[in-house]
Amino acid sequence: MMRRRTLLALAGAGLVSACTAGAPDRTIRIAAGEPGGFYTAFAKQLAAEVPTTAPGLRMVVSSSQGSVANVELLRDGQADLGMVLADTAAAVHNGELGPRIALHALGRVYENYAQLVVLADSPVPNLDELAGRTVSIGAPKSGTALFGARLLAAHPGMRAVSLQLDEAVAALASGRIDALLWSGGLPTPVLKTLDDRVGIRLLPLDATRAACGAACDPVLVPPGAYRRTTGVPTVGVANILACSPELPADLAEAVVRCLVLRAPFLVPQQTVGTQFLDVRNLIGTGPVPLHPGAQRAYRDLHG
Repeated sequence: MMRRRTLLALAGAGLVSACTAGAPDRTIRIAAGEPGGFYTAFAKQLAAEVPTTAPGLRMVVSSSQGSVANVELLRDGQADLGMVLADTAAAVHNGELGPRIALHALGRVYENYAQLVVLADSPVPNLDELAGRTVSIGAPKSGTALFGARLLAAHPGMRAVSLQLDEAVAALASGRIDALLWSGGLPTPVLKTLDDRVGIRLLPLDATRAACGAACDPVLVPPGAYRRTTGVPTVGVANILACSPELPADLAEAVVRCLVLRAPFLVPQQTVGTQFLDVRNLIGTGPVPLHPGAQRAYRDLHG
């Protein structure tokens, strides 16, 4: 334990001295997600913490529709980092979304929870009873929509629309749709607001895990997420902080050091108690290889 603490202290000190030795200011662009979602909240906190371990390094956060859009932004050189769901990353790696796009990873951060939301007074008890009803499966270029397409294939009969989260919440509240699918942290603020105002329920999604693939885990919605949802079985999907292979190694290393050294400060306030950044799991990025700069940082920090 003493050796690990010493390594962390020396690594942090080395990074600070390297970044303050007359190095010019540099900027990293991170593609997050929809306003009000977990991706954006996490990205903003990461942007706030990066200068504490790497003075002179600035991070700019941009909104997007989600995982698929972020992969495209990385491909086109319009972002340096992007939040990507692990099942989306696996689909990209396998060429399921078109020509393969090279991705590297800086770490596995958090778990997204698939949330199939209905109003509390909805007569719908389960996924099968959504046949013939209208469901928002997420923004068109989101990882949620990719999961939603698999859901539709396994449960035909639902009428699908693709709405961004704020639009879907408004449509659900007004009765224009019967349910909305969302993949994010618990609780998601706009869904908690809707829950506090009119009440919501989450429908079980454990039966959909097979359609999701190896990137998905069986999880239960923890206490305190929403008022009526404790213990609901659903699907969890890890988030990958992805990057292009062209990201300079020193920038990759700087971000990883922030993830490790500032982990307690990278939990969005609304998810405290239900979400954690587990440093031990950062290297578990599945088929997406760690960036060489990230590998170097993890070796330096953990031996």
